[in-house]
Amino acid sequence: MKRRRMLFMRLSEFRLLTRKLVTTLIVLSAFCLIILSKADNAHLNKVQDVISGFLNPVIHTLELPIDGVRFVYGKIGDVVHVYQENQELKKISAQVDILQTKLEILQTENEGLKKLLHYTPPKTASFVTAKVIFGQGDGFVQSLTIYTPLAQNLKKGQAVLYEKYLIGRIDKVTGQYAKVLLMTDINSKIPIFIKSSEIRGILSGNNTPLLDLLFTSADAKIKIKDKVVTSGIGGIFPSGIEIGEVVSLENGQIKVKPSLPLEAIEYVRVVDYGLETENDAEGDF
Repeated sequence: MKRRRMLFMRLSEFRLLTRKLVTTLIVLSAFCLIILSKADNAHLNKVQDVISGFLNPVIHTLELPIDGVRFVYGKIGDVVHVYQENQELKKISAQVDILQTKLEILQTENEGLKKLLHYTPPKTASFVTAKVIFGQGDGFVQSLTIYTPLAQNLKKGQAVLYEKYLIGRIDKVTGQYAKVLLMTDINSKIPIFIKSSEIRGILSGNNTPLLDLLFTSADAKIKIKDKVVTSGIGGIFPSGIEIGEVVSLENGQIKVKPSLPLEAIEYVRVVDYGLETENDAEGDF
């Protein structure tokens, strides 16, 4: 290690000495050329030509590293400029991504609100539009939590619709939030009838995507794709609200599929038909 250091120091000293020697030689040569240029002598002109012919290649050789340094410096400047432009473009791209995400969210909300506008409740009914902020669907509970500043107008038992389809009823109201018991919940029981034959029954949730149609006669003529609507019996829901259609008649069990996937809902309407509803219930969800 010591030998390498000593060798490196000696090389450095040699290079420094060489540079000083070359510089001194160039200065002396230039000085001599100035003196010779003042004399009007053919021999001196020849000497001047010889010295110039010797020094010109040396000077040109010494200029090469300077030109190389200038070239490298220019390229480094170009790279730095490209890097700065790249960073600016990355920032702009990130801002565009954020704006694109916000636009997609607004478009989704706009589509949901447009669909709600397709449903017009009866003249005797009033409604409140609410946003779904939480959905719970498992083997025990099937419910939604909705938010609206007009939650004080909601009552337990009121029908909750998406477009023209029934999805459940208000179960609890707390502040500006309400819990919606979906019709797929095991505690949900809805009086219904089959539109094609006016066969009546009870539609019961079972915490699965399909509903059970109960309390119908054994010889009831029910077919696949028969439409199921509310019957209005019991005074909770008016008659004629669409729920879904029959999809299975196997082993004496009648299964009904809701008209829309409940997990894809973002906005709902809580409709007050002016019917008697259950008393408001306060408390945590």
